[in-house]
Amino acid sequence: MRIQLGSRFDLFLTQPTPMIALLNVHYSRSSDMEYPDHIVTTPAVPLTAYRDGFGNWCTRLVAPAGIFTIGTQTIIHDSGVPDVAAPLDGQIPVELLPEEAIPFLLGSRYCDTDILSDEAWRLFQNTAPGGARVQAICDFVHTHIRFDYLQARATRSASEAYREGVGVCRDYTHLAIAFCRCMNIPARYCTGYLGDFGMPPPYAPGDFAAYMEVYLDGAWWVFDPRNNMARIGRVLIARGRDAADVPMLHSFGQNRLDGFEVITEEAA
Repeated sequence: MRIQLGSRFDLFLTQPTPMIALLNVHYSRSSDMEYPDHIVTTPAVPLTAYRDGFGNWCTRLVAPAGIFTIGTQTIIHDSGVPDVAAPLDGQIPVELLPEEAIPFLLGSRYCDTDILSDEAWRLFQNTAPGGARVQAICDFVHTHIRFDYLQARATRSASEAYREGVGVCRDYTHLAIAFCRCMNIPARYCTGYLGDFGMPPPYAPGDFAAYMEVYLDGAWWVFDPRNNMARIGRVLIARGRDAADVPMLHSFGQNRLDGFEVITEEAA
């Protein structure tokens, strides 16, 4: 299937402001795109790019004062097959994990494992290790948190999401990641596109999606505690320890978001 992808941010800035944008499709899907998803700004400004420590493609710029728009678009080819199911077992002892998986066992800005460790073991110590335990965590988080877009909060940690029982997809993901790490299972935060392919209407307005990848049996596997089911047309943008590593726009100064659009739909 061919998927039309795109995003647009309409900003107002009171002064020239440096920014870092993580809006491009992840390099692992670059061969699937019909054309590059170059970042376009209005007014046009110089852009420079680099890869961060997680391999994500980051774009640096200075947005001018006033009205400023930034976005990207492309068409990507997708198999149309739902997420591949993870193995039910496959948990690797900590001492045998590869070094690149270790950072995703540790606490981070939003995944406060030190606060949640005792509760994680109370809830999940009797589940079977591996994929079955991860699924049990996703099942719990999926029902424990009530989705409410109006109660989104950029500062909410995993422990706060657990205590408050409300949030958006990033909160589901942070809590599930924290629980996995508490149970010695490496888990990393992912952000990307996820349309409503294969789902019944009505459809919510487009938005980016947060989910996680968990290291089992020598590979990384997708789990989605917000939707808690295999989905079609998931397109990765960036990975990190949590949302602090992969903001769509990181602004080094104040700005006002006046408009926001995400497009994920099947192309003609």
